[in-house]
Amino acid sequence: MSYARKNLKNVMGAITGLIVVSAIAVWQFYLFATFSGAQGGSGHLWWAIVMTVLGFGTAFLVLSVLVRNDTDDELHITSTRRARSILD
Repeated sequence: MSYARKNLKNVMGAITGLIVVSAIAVWQFYLFATFSGAQGGSGHLWWAIVMTVLGFGTAFLVLSVLVRNDTDDELHITSTRRARSILD
């Protein structure tokens, strides 16, 4: 059984967090693009960049958890006979 299946609650929480962070990044970029002021809305751009980097980091961690195998799933290959040497 995979780690993600055992800890579905944590994985779903991380995916929900990823969606929220991505939505904030998109919203901040939208505010930057539609800002009509003397400053140009650079604060919104910086928030969008920070949230995007945080979103990519979260996505990397979520995907690394989803592909992680549990140590209980290891397959040990053993042989009952003695392996023959190449010189035999």
